[in-house]
Amino acid sequence: MNILMIGDIVGRPGRTAVEAMIEKLIENYQVDFVMANGENAAGGVGITKSVAHDLFHMGIDVLTMGNHVWDKKEIFDFIDQETRIIRPLNYPGYPPGKGSGLFSVKNSISKIAVINISGRVFMHDLDCPFRAVDEEINKLKKTTPIIIVDFHAEATSEKIAMGWYLDGKVTAVIGTHTHVQTADERILPERTAFITDVGMTGPCNSVIGVKKDLVIEKFLTQMPTRFSVANGDMILSAVVIETDANSGEATNIRRIFEHLPE
Repeated sequence: MNILMIGDIVGRPGRTAVEAMIEKLIENYQVDFVMANGENAAGGVGITKSVAHDLFHMGIDVLTMGNHVWDKKEIFDFIDQETRIIRPLNYPGYPPGKGSGLFSVKNSISKIAVINISGRVFMHDLDCPFRAVDEEINKLKKTTPIIIVDFHAEATSEKIAMGWYLDGKVTAVIGTHTHVQTADERILPERTAFITDVGMTGPCNSVIGVKKDLVIEKFLTQMPTRFSVANGDMILSAVVIETDANSGEATNIRRIFEHLPE
């Protein structure tokens, strides 16, 4: 079974890149299931119902989120009904939405579990992601051995630690959030696929998706600056994870980085 995970979709350029490439990627890599991080998909922060539905219509099966999950206030009106959107599991208390989900695979009896967790280093001080994900894995393994974790975190050390912690417990640990693709994709000793960060899908000539002049001005002046999504050429960052559908063990992980002219 082949699972495609598309890195953080940023604004309209990111959505345009997905629309242009997704059918080709599905065909070339014989993809059975498509995931993407959508927490920046609407205007660079958050997601709306119409943007989510556009992405589902393109062929994405599930959208994971991150620290910008609540930035578009309308999400509170639909996240409880839209089971294909997964927000970070380790928010304290009882927030709207779900931190994991079970999904059917087209033309297969297999199911895939998806978990979204958020890091705490240089991030919001949420509940412990290590303890939260352990408990969720134990529940999901009663239904399926195929479990994909999107770990939305800033610090490479925290993401690598999570990869080692979950080695042998899940099919894959895919880092998101920094918008910069890392070159450390590998299969860990206990057959869990790992990459520190899958990267960004959005405007190429930018600072992690934002107009570069605005970010440079912010660094130079330290004054409040309203960021906006850049335009121009686009990139699509992703990985394809090959897994044994019976055992849930990963057999390969391929990194994808595509440049798309405007």
